[in-house]
Amino acid sequence: MRRSTSLFGQTNTLMFILAFLVLTSCNSKRTNTNTNGKLEGKISISGAFALYPLAVKWADEFKKIHPEVKIDVSAGGAGKGVTDALSGMVDLGMVSRGINAAEVAKGAFTIAVTKDAVLPTISDKNPVLAELKQKGITKERLAQIFLSGNINSWGTNLVKVDNKAQGKINVYTRSDACGAGEMWGKYLGKNQEALKGVGVFGDPGIADAVKKDPLGIGYNNMIYAYDIQTHKFFPGIAVIPIDVNGNGKIDKEEDFYGTLDEIMAAIKDGRYPSPPARDLYFVSKGKPGNPVLTAFLSWILTDGQKYVNESGYVQLPEANLKKELDKLK
Repeated sequence: MRRSTSLFGQTNTLMFILAFLVLTSCNSKRTNTNTNGKLEGKISISGAFALYPLAVKWADEFKKIHPEVKIDVSAGGAGKGVTDALSGMVDLGMVSRGINAAEVAKGAFTIAVTKDAVLPTISDKNPVLAELKQKGITKERLAQIFLSGNINSWGTNLVKVDNKAQGKINVYTRSDACGAGEMWGKYLGKNQEALKGVGVFGDPGIADAVKKDPLGIGYNNMIYAYDIQTHKFFPGIAVIPIDVNGNGKIDKEEDFYGTLDEIMAAIKDGRYPSPPARDLYFVSKGKPGNPVLTAFLSWILTDGQKYVNESGYVQLPEANLKKELDKLK
């Protein structure tokens, strides 16, 4: 009898411990708060260069409010962001393009958080910069540079100036799977894979390549063309105005590239075409169940929006923000 009672007691003790551990684990997952009632946990983020600077700002400001929350943010391209999120390597992927059907089938859940645009960038030492600022460049001619290669000279092939401005156009494109490349390709009627040129990794890489090459052309998210401190172009870089109406000159309503504020206003009111303007997203695998993650995303869509414009991005309309916030409920 004593042996049977001992076994019964050990079984009850084991069951009690297991029940306690399960209850504790469930409670921790539900609240994600420490003994002082403060939010705590970890959030990992990777992906699009386009969203990276703003994501870092959001992370820094959120951690000031919730110092027990640790947030790691790394850039590597939109393709990496989606892959990392859907594989569970990170909590959130930063994406600067739309999510495709295959990604949705794998459980991609998106939250739109802001907007920006991809711009055609060149060196401020380009031999025909003055003419390009006056005449601009049409979507069709951009396609002949980036897709077919039919336009390959900055001189007579493009702006019809004298021989001293002749020079082969050196095209740069992104080597990483990215939203900027996908949206630029979509604007020109194709996709990123169709873009010709020397492959360069990342937004900073493209910007650096065109700065160093007076005959180069590439494309950049606007935060890599404009200095957030001065709201003017970074030294060494310039943007080719797009001749949207195709009349061979940059009209007053098309002349909005002088400062960051001007291009932001043009993106917001639709004067700059979309694409290459587009929404930026966070993506997770399924609807976030972690309260820390939900709190972070909810804060971004509400109080965190005050950092959008000052960081050089375009705020989404209030109705859009509310719609995204409702998706988290």
